[in-house]
Amino acid sequence: MKFKSYLKDKILYIVLLIVAIATIEIFLIPYEIPIYIKIYVAVAIIISFLIAFLVEYYSKKNYYETIKSRVKELQEGYLITEVLPQSNFLEAKILEELIRDIGKSMLENVNKYKYLQEDYKEYIELWIHEIKIPIATSKMIVENNKNEITESIDEELDKIENYTEQALFYARSNAVEKDYIIREINLKEIVNASILKNKMQLIQNKISITTENIDKTVYTDSKWCIFIINQIIQNSIKYSKEQNKKIEIFAEEKKEKIILNIKDNGIGIKKGEITRVFEKGFTGVNGRLNGKKSTGIGLYLCKKLCNKLGIGLELNSEENVGTEVKLIFPVGSYNKFK
Repeated sequence: MKFKSYLKDKILYIVLLIVAIATIEIFLIPYEIPIYIKIYVAVAIIISFLIAFLVEYYSKKNYYETIKSRVKELQEGYLITEVLPQSNFLEAKILEELIRDIGKSMLENVNKYKYLQEDYKEYIELWIHEIKIPIATSKMIVENNKNEITESIDEELDKIENYTEQALFYARSNAVEKDYIIREINLKEIVNASILKNKMQLIQNKISITTENIDKTVYTDSKWCIFIINQIIQNSIKYSKEQNKKIEIFAEEKKEKIILNIKDNGIGIKKGEITRVFEKGFTGVNGRLNGKKSTGIGLYLCKKLCNKLGIGLELNSEENVGTEVKLIFPVGSYNKFK
């Protein structure tokens, strides 16, 4: 609160004070009162007003500055109602009451939408689990009636399955901590599980895949980690070249971390787009190519889930050369508890 602004706000009181003093002095003129008494009366009124004026100013100034500093210290500003300073003037008490009423109303509104969001999330999860049954049944029918047409249908079913899985993990991504268990996992197991999920697409697209030195132990959740690796392999398949397609997966062990590298020789990413690949909905030039039709959700989800799981995620790419993704698993901090 600036003194100049406060003074401007109190200009009416100052004008009325001057008028009151002038009126008193005019009424005292007919009386034979010594001049020093007249001066004393005016000065006493002015000094009393100034004392009250300054006391009120500094009291309010300290109160509002305390509120501002506490709001800045709070991670959630709306919690200010819980740490409001003690007030000693009426306007502050009225303000506190209003703020508490507003805060209560806001929390009720937030809880209402939180409930609706949870309800919608539960519906999406239920729908996805239900849709998996006809997908699995369709794949069994295709498996028992193999021909060129059913192979194409099977490829489309794989895409549907991948998108439904992506939707499920997206629905759960804001509450990963409620749905994962960190335990000792062998990288080889989760890499092989991811490769198996993409077996048909790898064969159909004639992509060779090699693994090396992946028999390493890490601490993570296998289900979420398989999903992350699966999304990366899916991208490598989607953005592969016409010939000599290959994906290399290998691990390297460094001080307090194990790095899983997933490298392809695909069409790569434009230099100016690399910093944006983890943004939600970002597709880039490659994602808009005919036949690619990227949603811009895969890598965004990978980054979000990696952050939740404490896994580092790095991506390097060169256009027309290929892309390399690194999953960095910290191991030192976990080993201390073994």
